[in-house]
Amino acid sequence: MTDPCTAFKGFYSICLLIFSIVSIMGLIAYEQTNLSSAASPVVAYLAIWGGMLWLTMVEGSQGSLVGLAPVNRELYKDSHPITYKCTAVANKGDNLDRYLMGRQFMVCMIVFLINISGGPIGGAEIWGYPDWLKTLFFTVGLSMIFFTCMVGQLNSQVNASLCMLDYINNYFAIFTFWTAMAIEFSGLLHSSYLVQMMVCALSGQEMISKEEPRSAGANVFFWARCLMSLAVLGYCCTVTLVCIFTDRTTMWEGVPPIITFVIFILLLCTVGMLEGMQIAFFAVAKLQASERGDSKFAKMTCDLLFKGAGNNLPGFMIGRQLSVVSCMFFVARVTSVSIPEGEPNLFGVSDGVQGLFNTGLLGALMLTIIGSITWQLVASAYPISFLNNPVTYVFLRITLFFEATGICSGAWVLAACHKKLAGFQRDEVYIGTAEERAQKAMGDDSAHLARGAGHIVKLPGFADNAPNSLKKLLKSDPAVAKYIDDAVQ
Repeated sequence: MTDPCTAFKGFYSICLLIFSIVSIMGLIAYEQTNLSSAASPVVAYLAIWGGMLWLTMVEGSQGSLVGLAPVNRELYKDSHPITYKCTAVANKGDNLDRYLMGRQFMVCMIVFLINISGGPIGGAEIWGYPDWLKTLFFTVGLSMIFFTCMVGQLNSQVNASLCMLDYINNYFAIFTFWTAMAIEFSGLLHSSYLVQMMVCALSGQEMISKEEPRSAGANVFFWARCLMSLAVLGYCCTVTLVCIFTDRTTMWEGVPPIITFVIFILLLCTVGMLEGMQIAFFAVAKLQASERGDSKFAKMTCDLLFKGAGNNLPGFMIGRQLSVVSCMFFVARVTSVSIPEGEPNLFGVSDGVQGLFNTGLLGALMLTIIGSITWQLVASAYPISFLNNPVTYVFLRITLFFEATGICSGAWVLAACHKKLAGFQRDEVYIGTAEERAQKAMGDDSAHLARGAGHIVKLPGFADNAPNSLKKLLKSDPAVAKYIDDAVQ
Protein backbone atom coordinates (compact mmCIF):
# COMPACT_ATOMS: atom_id res chain seq x y z
CA MET A 1 0.00 0.00 0.00
CA THR A 2 1.27 3.48 -0.88
CA ASP A 3 2.48 5.46 2.13
CA PRO A 4 0.72 8.79 2.96
CA CYS A 5 3.69 10.93 1.88
CA THR A 6 3.87 9.31 -1.57
CA ALA A 7 0.10 9.56 -1.95
CA PHE A 8 0.17 13.27 -1.06
CA LYS A 9 2.96 13.95 -3.56
CA GLY A 10 1.02 12.18 -6.28
CA PHE A 11 -2.16 14.10 -5.43
CA TYR A 12 -0.69 17.59 -5.42
CA SER A 13 1.42 16.84 -8.50
CA ILE A 14 -1.67 15.72 -10.42
CA CYS A 15 -3.49 18.87 -9.26
CA LEU A 16 -0.66 21.03 -10.59
CA LEU A 17 -0.70 19.09 -13.86
CA ILE A 18 -4.47 19.48 -14.32
CA PHE A 19 -4.25 23.19 -13.55
CA SER A 20 -1.40 23.54 -16.06
CA ILE A 21 -3.21 21.66 -18.83
CA VAL A 22 -6.48 23.59 -18.34
CA SER A 23 -4.58 26.90 -18.35
CA ILE A 24 -2.65 26.03 -21.52
CA MET A 25 -5.78 24.90 -23.34
CA GLY A 26 -7.52 28.10 -22.25
CA LEU A 27 -4.65 30.26 -23.49
CA ILE A 28 -4.82 28.52 -26.87
CA ALA A 29 -8.60 29.01 -27.07
CA TYR A 30 -8.20 32.74 -26.42
CA GLU A 31 -5.31 32.99 -28.91
CA GLN A 32 -2.84 33.83 -26.15
CA THR A 33 -0.06 31.52 -27.37
CA ASN A 34 2.43 31.99 -30.19
CA LEU A 35 0.92 29.54 -32.68
CA SER A 36 -2.75 30.16 -31.86
CA SER A 37 -2.29 33.91 -32.35
CA ALA A 38 -0.29 33.51 -35.57
CA ALA A 39 -2.44 30.76 -37.12
CA SER A 40 -5.53 29.55 -35.22
CA PRO A 41 -6.44 27.71 -32.01
CA VAL A 42 -7.30 24.58 -34.03
CA VAL A 43 -3.80 24.43 -35.51
CA ALA A 44 -2.28 24.98 -32.07
CA TYR A 45 -4.40 22.23 -30.50
CA LEU A 46 -3.43 19.76 -33.22
CA ALA A 47 0.25 20.70 -32.96
CA ILE A 48 0.53 20.54 -29.18
CA TRP A 49 -1.33 17.25 -28.73
CA GLY A 50 0.24 15.70 -31.81
CA GLY A 51 3.66 16.73 -30.57
CA MET A 52 2.96 15.44 -27.07
CA LEU A 53 1.77 12.08 -28.38
CA TRP A 54 4.85 11.74 -30.55
CA LEU A 55 7.13 12.75 -27.68
CA THR A 56 5.77 9.89 -25.55
CA MET A 57 6.73 7.43 -28.27
CA VAL A 58 10.15 9.00 -28.84
CA GLU A 59 10.97 8.78 -25.12
CA GLY A 60 9.47 5.33 -24.63
CA SER A 61 11.07 3.85 -27.73
CA GLN A 62 14.53 4.75 -26.49
CA GLY A 63 14.10 2.80 -23.26
CA SER A 64 12.58 -0.16 -25.09
CA LEU A 65 15.14 -0.44 -27.89
CA VAL A 66 18.14 0.00 -25.58
CA GLY A 67 16.70 -2.33 -22.95
CA LEU A 68 15.86 -5.05 -25.48
CA ALA A 69 19.24 -4.93 -27.23
CA PRO A 70 20.78 -7.75 -25.15
CA VAL A 71 17.65 -9.97 -25.29
CA ASN A 72 17.45 -12.84 -27.78
CA ARG A 73 14.90 -11.67 -30.35
CA GLU A 74 13.63 -15.19 -31.10
CA LEU A 75 11.96 -15.19 -27.67
CA TYR A 76 9.37 -12.64 -28.77
CA LYS A 77 9.28 -13.23 -32.52
CA ASP A 78 5.75 -14.68 -32.39
CA SER A 79 4.27 -12.80 -29.43
CA HIS A 80 5.46 -9.34 -30.57
CA PRO A 81 6.04 -9.40 -34.34
CA ILE A 82 6.22 -5.61 -34.75
CA THR A 83 8.70 -5.26 -31.89
CA TYR A 84 10.70 -8.03 -33.57
CA LYS A 85 10.79 -6.08 -36.84
CA CYS A 86 11.90 -2.92 -35.06
CA THR A 87 14.70 -4.53 -33.06
CA ALA A 88 15.85 -6.52 -36.11
CA VAL A 89 16.91 -3.26 -37.72
CA ALA A 90 17.97 -1.46 -34.52
CA ASN A 91 20.35 -4.28 -33.50
CA LYS A 92 22.00 -4.51 -36.90
CA GLY A 93 25.48 -2.99 -37.05
CA ASP A 94 25.67 0.48 -35.53
CA ASN A 95 22.02 1.31 -36.14
CA LEU A 96 21.23 1.74 -32.46
CA ASP A 97 23.83 4.53 -32.21
CA ARG A 98 22.39 6.13 -35.34
CA TYR A 99 18.87 5.94 -33.93
CA LEU A 100 19.93 7.50 -30.61
CA MET A 101 21.58 10.40 -32.42
CA GLY A 102 18.55 11.09 -34.60
CA ARG A 103 16.23 10.66 -31.64
CA GLN A 104 18.11 13.34 -29.69
CA PHE A 105 17.23 15.92 -32.34
CA MET A 106 13.63 14.71 -32.42
CA VAL A 107 13.23 15.40 -28.69
CA CYS A 108 14.55 18.96 -29.04
CA MET A 109 12.49 19.57 -32.18
CA ILE A 110 9.24 18.32 -30.62
CA VAL A 111 9.78 20.27 -27.38
CA PHE A 112 10.34 23.42 -29.45
CA LEU A 113 7.10 22.68 -31.37
CA ILE A 114 5.20 22.22 -28.12
CA ASN A 115 6.64 25.51 -26.86
CA ILE A 116 5.46 27.37 -29.96
CA SER A 117 2.01 25.79 -29.72
CA GLY A 118 1.33 26.31 -26.01
CA GLY A 119 3.88 28.86 -24.84
CA PRO A 120 2.07 32.05 -23.68
CA ILE A 121 2.69 35.29 -25.56
CA GLY A 122 3.99 38.32 -23.65
CA GLY A 123 1.36 39.78 -21.35
CA ALA A 124 -1.00 36.80 -21.68
CA GLU A 125 -4.19 37.20 -19.64
CA ILE A 126 -6.76 34.56 -18.79
CA TRP A 127 -9.60 34.18 -16.28
CA GLY A 128 -8.34 36.94 -14.02
CA TYR A 129 -5.28 35.10 -12.75
CA PRO A 130 -3.30 37.20 -10.22
CA ASP A 131 0.07 38.52 -11.31
CA TRP A 132 2.11 36.14 -9.13
CA LEU A 133 0.31 33.13 -10.63
CA LYS A 134 0.86 34.36 -14.19
CA THR A 135 4.51 34.98 -13.45
CA LEU A 136 5.07 31.46 -12.13
CA PHE A 137 3.05 29.47 -14.63
CA PHE A 138 3.25 31.65 -17.76
CA THR A 139 6.37 33.84 -17.59
CA VAL A 140 8.60 31.31 -15.85
CA GLY A 141 6.81 28.56 -17.78
CA LEU A 142 5.88 26.07 -15.06
CA SER A 143 2.66 25.12 -16.83
CA MET A 144 4.49 24.02 -19.99
CA ILE A 145 7.26 22.33 -17.99
CA PHE A 146 4.83 20.23 -15.92
CA PHE A 147 2.73 19.37 -18.97
CA THR A 148 5.67 18.28 -21.11
CA CYS A 149 7.69 16.53 -18.42
CA MET A 150 4.90 14.45 -16.88
CA VAL A 151 2.71 13.74 -19.90
CA GLY A 152 5.25 13.55 -22.69
CA GLN A 153 8.37 12.15 -21.00
CA LEU A 154 8.34 10.60 -17.52
CA ASN A 155 5.05 8.81 -18.01
CA SER A 156 6.29 6.95 -21.08
CA GLN A 157 9.75 6.29 -19.64
CA VAL A 158 8.24 4.66 -16.56
CA ASN A 159 6.18 2.20 -18.61
CA ALA A 160 8.84 1.58 -21.24
CA SER A 161 11.38 0.63 -18.57
CA LEU A 162 9.22 -2.33 -17.49
CA CYS A 163 6.99 -3.09 -20.51
CA MET A 164 9.49 -2.76 -23.34
CA LEU A 165 7.96 -5.41 -25.59
CA ASP A 166 4.41 -4.08 -25.45
CA TYR A 167 5.43 -0.43 -25.71
CA ILE A 168 6.93 -0.62 -29.20
CA ASN A 169 4.74 -3.39 -30.60
CA ASN A 170 2.96 -0.97 -32.94
CA TYR A 171 3.58 0.76 -36.25
CA PHE A 172 3.75 4.16 -34.60
CA ALA A 173 6.97 2.97 -32.93
CA ILE A 174 8.34 1.80 -36.28
CA PHE A 175 7.46 5.16 -37.87
CA THR A 176 9.23 6.95 -34.99
CA PHE A 177 12.28 4.72 -35.32
CA TRP A 178 12.63 5.30 -39.06
CA THR A 179 12.11 9.04 -38.63
CA ALA A 180 15.08 9.13 -36.24
CA MET A 181 17.11 7.04 -38.67
CA ALA A 182 16.19 9.38 -41.53
CA ILE A 183 17.30 12.42 -39.51
CA GLU A 184 20.67 10.79 -38.88
CA PHE A 185 20.97 9.74 -42.54
CA SER A 186 20.24 13.31 -43.69
CA GLY A 187 23.61 14.37 -42.31
CA LEU A 188 22.29 17.29 -40.25
CA LEU A 189 23.96 15.86 -37.15
CA HIS A 190 27.10 14.46 -38.78
CA SER A 191 29.32 17.12 -37.23
CA SER A 192 28.74 15.11 -34.04
CA TYR A 193 30.79 12.30 -35.58
CA LEU A 194 33.73 14.68 -35.83
CA VAL A 195 33.41 15.32 -32.11
CA GLN A 196 33.17 11.56 -31.60
CA MET A 197 36.44 10.97 -33.46
CA MET A 198 38.16 13.80 -31.62
CA VAL A 199 37.04 12.52 -28.22
CA CYS A 200 38.25 8.99 -28.96
CA ALA A 201 41.58 10.27 -30.27
CA LEU A 202 42.19 12.50 -27.25
CA SER A 203 41.23 9.79 -24.78
CA GLY A 204 43.39 7.20 -26.52
CA GLN A 205 40.43 4.82 -26.65
CA GLU A 206 39.41 2.88 -29.72
CA MET A 207 36.04 3.62 -31.26
CA ILE A 208 34.34 0.21 -31.36
CA SER A 209 32.10 -0.44 -34.34
CA LYS A 210 30.08 -3.50 -35.24
CA GLU A 211 30.36 -2.78 -38.96
CA GLU A 212 33.00 -3.32 -41.61
CA PRO A 213 35.13 -0.31 -42.65
CA ARG A 214 33.37 2.03 -45.07
CA SER A 215 34.04 1.70 -48.79
CA ALA A 216 35.58 4.57 -50.77
CA GLY A 217 32.17 5.72 -51.99
CA ALA A 218 30.64 5.48 -48.53
CA ASN A 219 33.57 7.48 -47.15
CA VAL A 220 33.00 10.30 -49.66
CA PHE A 221 29.29 10.38 -48.80
CA PHE A 222 30.08 10.35 -45.06
CA TRP A 223 32.60 13.21 -45.17
CA ALA A 224 30.38 15.25 -47.49
CA ARG A 225 27.62 15.06 -44.89
CA CYS A 226 30.07 16.00 -42.14
CA LEU A 227 31.04 19.15 -44.06
CA MET A 228 27.41 19.94 -44.80
CA SER A 229 26.55 19.52 -41.12
CA LEU A 230 29.37 21.88 -40.10
CA ALA A 231 28.14 24.47 -42.58
CA VAL A 232 24.54 24.19 -41.35
CA LEU A 233 25.64 24.36 -37.72
CA GLY A 234 27.75 27.45 -38.47
CA TYR A 235 24.78 29.10 -40.18
CA CYS A 236 22.51 28.26 -37.22
CA CYS A 237 25.01 29.81 -34.82
CA THR A 238 25.30 32.92 -36.99
CA VAL A 239 21.54 33.45 -37.24
CA THR A 240 21.03 32.87 -33.53
CA LEU A 241 23.82 35.22 -32.44
CA VAL A 242 22.74 37.98 -34.84
CA CYS A 243 19.18 37.77 -33.54
CA ILE A 244 20.31 37.77 -29.93
CA PHE A 245 22.52 40.84 -30.30
CA THR A 246 19.94 42.72 -32.41
CA ASP A 247 17.20 41.91 -29.89
CA ARG A 248 15.08 39.95 -32.37
CA THR A 249 14.21 36.86 -30.32
CA THR A 250 11.20 35.98 -28.19
CA MET A 251 13.17 36.74 -25.03
CA TRP A 252 11.29 38.77 -22.44
CA GLU A 253 11.17 42.49 -23.12
CA GLY A 254 13.69 44.63 -21.29
CA VAL A 255 16.42 41.97 -21.10
CA PRO A 256 19.63 43.40 -22.63
CA PRO A 257 21.14 41.37 -25.52
CA ILE A 258 24.37 40.69 -23.63
CA ILE A 259 22.39 39.21 -20.72
CA THR A 260 20.38 37.12 -23.20
CA PHE A 261 23.64 35.80 -24.67
CA VAL A 262 25.04 34.92 -21.24
CA ILE A 263 21.80 33.12 -20.34
CA PHE A 264 21.95 31.23 -23.63
CA ILE A 265 25.52 30.02 -22.97
CA LEU A 266 24.67 29.06 -19.39
CA LEU A 267 21.62 27.09 -20.57
CA LEU A 268 23.67 25.20 -23.18
CA CYS A 269 26.25 24.31 -20.54
CA THR A 270 23.58 23.29 -18.04
CA VAL A 271 21.86 20.95 -20.51
CA GLY A 272 25.26 19.60 -21.53
CA MET A 273 26.29 18.88 -17.94
CA LEU A 274 23.02 17.12 -17.17
CA GLU A 275 23.25 15.02 -20.34
CA GLY A 276 26.88 14.15 -19.68
CA MET A 277 26.22 13.34 -16.02
CA GLN A 278 23.69 10.70 -17.03
CA ILE A 279 26.23 8.96 -19.25
CA ALA A 280 29.00 9.28 -16.63
CA PHE A 281 26.85 7.97 -13.77
CA PHE A 282 25.85 4.84 -15.65
CA ALA A 283 29.46 4.34 -16.73
CA VAL A 284 30.69 4.25 -13.12
CA ALA A 285 27.62 2.61 -11.55
CA LYS A 286 29.22 -0.85 -11.51
CA LEU A 287 32.78 0.22 -10.75
CA GLN A 288 34.32 -0.42 -7.36
CA ALA A 289 34.52 2.59 -5.07
CA SER A 290 38.31 2.69 -5.47
CA GLU A 291 37.93 3.09 -9.24
CA ARG A 292 35.58 6.07 -9.13
CA GLY A 293 38.20 8.79 -8.71
CA ASP A 294 40.28 10.10 -5.84
CA SER A 295 39.24 13.74 -5.72
CA LYS A 296 37.09 15.17 -2.94
CA PHE A 297 34.14 15.90 -5.22
CA ALA A 298 34.29 12.51 -6.95
CA LYS A 299 33.97 10.81 -3.57
CA MET A 300 31.21 13.20 -2.44
CA THR A 301 29.28 12.66 -5.67
CA CYS A 302 29.55 8.86 -5.54
CA ASP A 303 28.73 8.70 -1.83
CA LEU A 304 25.57 10.68 -2.47
CA LEU A 305 24.65 8.90 -5.69
CA PHE A 306 25.07 5.31 -4.49
CA LYS A 307 24.28 5.58 -0.79
CA GLY A 308 21.68 3.38 0.90
CA ALA A 309 19.52 1.30 -1.41
CA GLY A 310 20.81 3.19 -4.43
CA ASN A 311 17.59 5.12 -5.04
CA ASN A 312 19.45 8.36 -5.67
CA LEU A 313 20.49 7.24 -9.15
CA PRO A 314 16.90 6.89 -10.43
CA GLY A 315 16.03 9.95 -8.34
CA PHE A 316 18.65 11.90 -10.25
CA MET A 317 17.12 10.67 -13.52
CA ILE A 318 13.74 12.14 -12.63
CA GLY A 319 15.12 15.42 -11.33
CA ARG A 320 17.38 15.62 -14.36
CA GLN A 321 14.44 15.20 -16.75
CA LEU A 322 12.62 18.09 -15.11
CA SER A 323 15.75 20.25 -15.27
CA VAL A 324 16.53 19.47 -18.91
CA VAL A 325 13.03 20.15 -20.20
CA SER A 326 12.99 23.44 -18.23
CA CYS A 327 16.23 24.48 -19.90
CA MET A 328 14.88 23.48 -23.31
CA PHE A 329 11.90 25.82 -22.96
CA PHE A 330 14.18 28.69 -21.99
CA VAL A 331 16.51 27.93 -24.91
CA ALA A 332 13.48 27.92 -27.21
CA ARG A 333 12.56 31.38 -25.96
CA VAL A 334 16.11 32.67 -26.42
CA THR A 335 16.68 31.21 -29.90
CA SER A 336 13.24 31.60 -31.54
CA VAL A 337 13.41 34.51 -33.97
CA SER A 338 10.87 37.35 -33.73
CA ILE A 339 11.06 40.10 -36.35
CA PRO A 340 9.23 43.28 -35.26
CA GLU A 341 6.40 44.31 -37.58
CA GLY A 342 7.58 46.43 -40.45
CA GLU A 343 11.21 45.31 -40.31
CA PRO A 344 12.78 43.34 -43.19
CA ASN A 345 13.49 39.62 -42.94
CA LEU A 346 16.81 38.50 -41.52
CA PHE A 347 19.58 38.58 -44.18
CA GLY A 348 16.87 39.42 -46.74
CA VAL A 349 15.59 35.81 -46.88
CA SER A 350 12.16 34.90 -48.23
CA ASP A 351 9.09 34.78 -45.99
CA GLY A 352 9.16 30.98 -46.09
CA VAL A 353 12.74 30.80 -44.82
CA GLN A 354 11.99 33.49 -42.24
CA GLY A 355 9.07 31.37 -41.06
CA LEU A 356 11.53 28.49 -40.58
CA PHE A 357 13.77 30.75 -38.50
CA ASN A 358 10.79 31.80 -36.39
CA THR A 359 10.05 28.19 -35.38
CA GLY A 360 13.26 27.94 -33.38
CA LEU A 361 14.35 24.91 -35.41
CA LEU A 362 17.84 26.37 -35.77
CA GLY A 363 18.08 26.61 -32.00
CA ALA A 364 16.93 22.99 -31.68
CA LEU A 365 19.74 21.85 -33.98
CA MET A 366 22.31 23.87 -32.03
CA LEU A 367 21.05 22.52 -28.71
CA THR A 368 21.16 18.94 -30.01
CA ILE A 369 24.76 19.08 -31.24
CA ILE A 370 26.45 21.61 -28.95
CA GLY A 371 24.36 21.25 -25.81
CA SER A 372 23.60 17.53 -25.83
CA ILE A 373 25.42 15.06 -28.08
CA THR A 374 28.86 16.65 -27.70
CA TRP A 375 28.71 16.53 -23.90
CA GLN A 376 27.45 12.94 -23.93
CA LEU A 377 30.33 11.87 -26.16
CA VAL A 378 32.85 13.57 -23.88
CA ALA A 379 31.28 11.94 -20.82
CA SER A 380 31.43 8.51 -22.47
CA ALA A 381 35.22 8.86 -22.75
CA TYR A 382 35.91 10.78 -19.54
CA PRO A 383 33.31 9.69 -16.94
CA ILE A 384 35.72 10.12 -14.02
CA SER A 385 36.47 13.70 -15.07
CA PHE A 386 32.77 14.47 -14.77
CA LEU A 387 32.77 13.06 -11.25
CA ASN A 388 35.76 15.23 -10.31
CA ASN A 389 33.92 18.39 -11.36
CA PRO A 390 32.34 20.25 -8.38
CA VAL A 391 29.53 21.44 -10.66
CA THR A 392 28.48 17.80 -11.03
CA TYR A 393 27.97 17.51 -7.28
CA VAL A 394 25.99 20.76 -7.16
CA PHE A 395 23.74 19.68 -10.05
CA LEU A 396 23.22 16.28 -8.44
CA ARG A 397 22.04 17.98 -5.27
CA ILE A 398 19.66 20.21 -7.23
CA THR A 399 18.15 17.36 -9.24
CA LEU A 400 17.67 15.24 -6.12
CA PHE A 401 15.92 18.18 -4.46
CA PHE A 402 13.54 18.50 -7.42
CA GLU A 403 12.77 14.78 -7.23
CA ALA A 404 12.28 14.88 -3.44
CA THR A 405 9.61 17.60 -3.73
CA GLY A 406 7.44 15.09 -5.59
CA ILE A 407 6.50 17.78 -8.05
CA CYS A 408 6.54 15.24 -10.89
CA SER A 409 5.03 12.34 -8.94
CA GLY A 410 1.93 12.68 -11.07
CA ALA A 411 3.87 10.89 -13.80
CA TRP A 412 3.51 7.64 -11.83
CA VAL A 413 -0.25 8.10 -11.70
CA LEU A 414 -0.39 8.79 -15.45
CA ALA A 415 1.85 5.78 -16.11
CA ALA A 416 -0.44 3.50 -14.08
CA CYS A 417 -3.51 4.75 -16.00
CA HIS A 418 -1.71 4.46 -19.34
CA LYS A 419 -0.56 0.93 -18.53
CA LYS A 420 -4.09 -0.11 -17.57
CA LEU A 421 -5.73 1.39 -20.65
CA ALA A 422 -3.11 0.05 -23.07
CA GLY A 423 -3.06 -3.40 -21.47
CA PHE A 424 0.71 -3.38 -21.03
CA GLN A 425 2.27 -6.34 -19.25
CA ARG A 426 5.74 -6.72 -17.82
CA ASP A 427 8.28 -8.29 -20.15
CA GLU A 428 8.78 -11.27 -17.83
CA VAL A 429 5.22 -12.41 -18.64
CA TYR A 430 6.29 -13.04 -22.24
CA ILE A 431 9.99 -13.93 -22.12
CA GLY A 432 10.64 -14.90 -18.51
CA THR A 433 13.34 -13.58 -16.23
CA ALA A 434 17.01 -13.30 -17.15
CA GLU A 435 17.72 -16.52 -15.24
CA GLU A 436 14.91 -18.42 -16.96
CA ARG A 437 16.16 -17.28 -20.35
CA ALA A 438 19.67 -18.42 -19.50
CA GLN A 439 18.38 -21.86 -18.46
CA LYS A 440 16.81 -22.23 -21.91
CA ALA A 441 20.18 -21.48 -23.54
CA MET A 442 18.70 -18.18 -24.79
CA GLY A 443 20.37 -15.87 -22.28
CA ASP A 444 20.99 -12.16 -22.77
CA ASP A 445 24.03 -10.98 -24.68
CA SER A 446 25.30 -7.58 -23.54
CA ALA A 447 27.65 -7.48 -26.55
CA HIS A 448 24.69 -6.17 -28.57
CA LEU A 449 24.75 -2.98 -26.51
CA ALA A 450 27.70 -0.79 -27.47
CA ARG A 451 29.14 1.23 -24.60
CA GLY A 452 32.27 3.22 -23.87
CA ALA A 453 33.99 6.09 -25.64
CA GLY A 454 31.99 7.47 -28.56
CA HIS A 455 28.68 5.85 -27.60
CA ILE A 456 25.74 7.74 -26.08
CA VAL A 457 23.69 4.80 -24.83
CA LYS A 458 21.79 5.72 -21.69
CA LEU A 459 19.36 3.61 -19.72
CA PRO A 460 16.45 4.96 -17.66
CA GLY A 461 16.42 3.81 -14.04
CA PHE A 462 12.89 4.70 -13.06
CA ALA A 463 11.78 1.29 -11.80
CA ASP A 464 13.93 1.54 -8.68
CA ASN A 465 12.30 4.82 -7.70
CA ALA A 466 8.72 3.67 -8.14
CA PRO A 467 6.02 4.00 -5.47
CA ASN A 468 6.13 1.30 -2.79
CA SER A 469 3.37 -0.74 -4.41
CA LEU A 470 5.38 -0.98 -7.63
CA LYS A 471 8.68 -1.64 -5.85
CA LYS A 472 7.09 -4.63 -4.11
CA LEU A 473 6.63 -6.26 -7.51
CA LEU A 474 10.37 -6.08 -8.05
CA LYS A 475 11.15 -7.39 -4.58
CA SER A 476 8.71 -10.30 -4.91
CA ASP A 477 10.88 -11.84 -7.62
CA PRO A 478 14.62 -11.36 -7.14
CA ALA A 479 15.23 -12.52 -10.70
CA VAL A 480 13.28 -9.52 -12.00
CA ALA A 481 15.37 -7.12 -9.95
CA LYS A 482 18.51 -8.89 -11.14
CA TYR A 483 17.43 -8.52 -14.78
CA ILE A 484 16.93 -4.77 -14.42
CA ASP A 485 20.19 -4.44 -12.52
CA ASP A 486 22.06 -6.39 -15.21
CA ALA A 487 20.65 -4.10 -17.88
CA VAL A 488 22.73 -1.18 -16.66
CA GLN A 489 25.95 -3.11 -16.26
